[in-house]
Amino acid sequence: MASSPLIFCQKLQKMAPRLESLVYPGPLGVRIQEHISQEAWRLWVGHQTMLINEYRLSLLDPKARHFLKTEMEKFLFGEGSERPPGFVP
Repeated sequence: MASSPLIFCQKLQKMAPRLESLVYPGPLGVRIQEHISQEAWRLWVGHQTMLINEYRLSLLDPKARHFLKTEMEKFLFGEGSERPPGFVP
């Protein structure tokens, strides 16, 4: 049974094209694929890039990866992820 190309995106609160593949491992990746659209994922990737740059995070650091995972969950499913203090686009 083929899945629908559209899902109700929990982040954007609208029907939108679904992600075509897992973008994150494990149960969280499945949850993202089932409830987050391509558009919302692109928004997260941009926000994540800003966080990495502004906080000068190293993805080799387990604390940095944990921070990004927590922020990703807040951004996609929760109250949202804040910009760093003093951030100017």
